Amino acid sequence: MSNLTLAHVVNASAHTLKSNASSNLGSIQSIASRMKLLALNALIEAAHAGEKGAGFSVVAQEVRTVSTEVETLAAALGRGLSTGVDELTGAVERLASEARATRCVDLALNAVELIDRNLYERTCDVRWWATDAAVVACGLDPTPTAVAHASERLGVILSAYTVYLDLWLCDLEGRVIANGRPDAYPDAIGSQVGAEAWFREAAALRNGDAFTAADVRTEARLDGAQVATYCASVRADGRSDGAPLGVLAIHFDWRPQARAIVQGVRLGAGEKDRTRVMLLDARNRVIACSRDEGVLTETYPLRTGGQPQGHYWDSQGHLVAFHETPGYETYRGLGWRGVIEQRIN
Repeated sequence: MSNLTLAHVVNASAHTLKSNASSNLGSIQSIASRMKLLALNALIEAAHAGEKGAGFSVVAQEVRTVSTEVETLAAALGRGLSTGVDELTGAVERLASEARATRCVDLALNAVELIDRNLYERTCDVRWWATDAAVVACGLDPTPTAVAHASERLGVILSAYTVYLDLWLCDLEGRVIANGRPDAYPDAIGSQVGAEAWFREAAALRNGDAFTAADVRTEARLDGAQVATYCASVRADGRSDGAPLGVLAIHFDWRPQARAIVQGVRLGAGEKDRTRVMLLDARNRVIACSRDEGVLTETYPLRTGGQPQGHYWDSQGHLVAFHETPGYETYRGLGWRGVIEQRIN
């Protein structure tokens, strides 16, 4: 039984206990009131009887005293029980709230871990393919034959790795000289990308073992698709310490992959309709959302308090749980976070 289910059962039991106790205490108080009334009537009758009723008067007075004590005790017991049940209910509700928050933090971690593991593979791919013989030969001498061979080779790679939209080989001046899908994306060949941040960072890489990762963005030359671009340096002879020949850029088809992750987070029955699962980049820009809201346009007002993980309730009463990327293997991540925003009621 989950903490949330247990809390529901305890709250229901506490409510039943409180209701039953209140009903029983009410009955006791009613009996005490009737005893007091009977005692009062007995005292009146004893007074009418004079000396003959003196003994009965003592008994009536004692009954009156006992009924008062019972009434007082019942009232005190009712207050104590009510307070105790309310405190128990409050404690269970706090426990359930904390359990819910902790679970949402774990779900946020799960989401960002899944994307990190996915993107770690992208860093491996780009560094490996940058050493491909056809790519290196084209980078060294981009003759029409070399370009055709490199494009063919990049196309073969794309046919096996369907998570990519396209692969671009760029020369050192930032001109795309070959791509894997020239028929689908003819605008890529010959385009200048030297001013793009991802190219400038890739051109400055120290060796063939390093890589760069660009912010998720839309790429006009790929029909406006959302991409996560990873780059590596193409080096002479495919050696890590070889002279730089160009840059290989691989464009990860971001939207369907990220969407599958945020929509695949395991939420309980009834939770999906009141929950947003998001991935935020280092600037808190929404880069994936289970409801497809605000992707690449919304900056989420996340309050971390300088902590890598945690939770809080926002001004609208939503639970907001977050967890920063822990990285995976040699991929340290990009400062992204998984975020769960959940309406409680």
